[in-house]
Amino acid sequence: MPKYLLQASYTAEGVKGLIKETASGRRAAVKAGIKAAGGKLESMYYSFGKDDVVVIMDLPDNVAAASLVTAVLASGLVRARTTPLLSVEEMDKALAKKASYKGPGSGD
Repeated sequence: MPKYLLQASYTAEGVKGLIKETASGRRAAVKAGIKAAGGKLESMYYSFGKDDVVVIMDLPDNVAAASLVTAVLASGLVRARTTPLLSVEEMDKALAKKASYKGPGSGD
């Protein structure tokens, strides 16, 4: 199952909800949302800086990821970025494909 990285920051109202529900409560809600999308929570961490929370999750496909993230964003309580993750083996397969590309201004 494909892996995705979700990096999120709470709005002021979202932080109030976090305080009320606790970090454990939010983890349970995140886990349930991912499960409802057909996936599995791998890990969830709180952090300092630009992102308040980082989630690594397995989801069936990009459609499931888009559906879940759209629901998260629609709450208006969280701003998020989602990144598809590739395993080392997937990257090796991509490197073996030898794609052709000419960079801008690089000649013929």
